[in-house]
Amino acid sequence: MREKKNGTADLTPAEARRLDAYIHRYREQARKIFEERAAFYLPLTGGHYNTISVRDQKSRWGSCSSRGTLSFNYRLIFAPPVILDYVVVHELCHLTHMNHSKEFWDKVASVMPDYKIHRQWLKDHGQELSPERHMEKLGIPLKLM
Repeated sequence: MREKKNGTADLTPAEARRLDAYIHRYREQARKIFEERAAFYLPLTGGHYNTISVRDQKSRWGSCSSRGTLSFNYRLIFAPPVILDYVVVHELCHLTHMNHSKEFWDKVASVMPDYKIHRQWLKDHGQELSPERHMEKLGIPLKLM
């Protein structure tokens, strides 16, 4: 049995493969959702992006490169949809403001006036966004009996 890096209980190789399969599905689902939400909000934020990358980032919910690559943490699909939307809007606004200036935050607020509530939610609850917790809420056991 192995200890998962995220602190889950020891899983057998079969259980670890099963969890990895769920994570793969969640990441595929996340890509579709990020693409849809970016397409929805882009007319409101302006700018142009080249590609969307879905990652398992440890310290970020999203990022925007100067080359127009938007990267999002797949774990956001476990958050309420408005939280995911906030991160999408945040990163899209970086396409026209590559900083956290007043102009940047004004742009975020123009699309999502209550963004501060969503930002705080992520600070307060972000550590709860994991496939293991999501599966637990759905009643899907990690350990096979």
